[in-house]
Amino acid sequence: MEILGTTLRICVDDLDASVAFYERLTGATPLRFERAGVSAAAVGCFLLMSGPVSELEVLRKVTATIAVKDVDDAYATLAEVGARIIAGPVATPAGRNLIAVHPDGSVFEYVDRKTAE
Repeated sequence: MEILGTTLRICVDDLDASVAFYERLTGATPLRFERAGVSAAAVGCFLLMSGPVSELEVLRKVTATIAVKDVDDAYATLAEVGARIIAGPVATPAGRNLIAVHPDGSVFEYVDRKTAE
């Protein structure tokens, strides 16, 4: 599995105000999208999320998002080393992803930039 980088996940109350702050902080242009009632914006290495408390409670359990070259390869490697895949791979607005629980109990999202074929 080739890891390309990580994204820090931050749940916020005011997405617009937070996007403005992180845009100035990083100099990056935000990429906004929505999924399952949650509004999100990727700004540099930060993923800002805002939405219903019930949805954010689930999202807060994920430590970080790890960008990989190929989610299928990540799936195979994670399964081989003892991680438990709890969701995916599935297509998302940003590419395909999966959620895995590592043997130590930490939860990570793995995502690639491939679109559904």
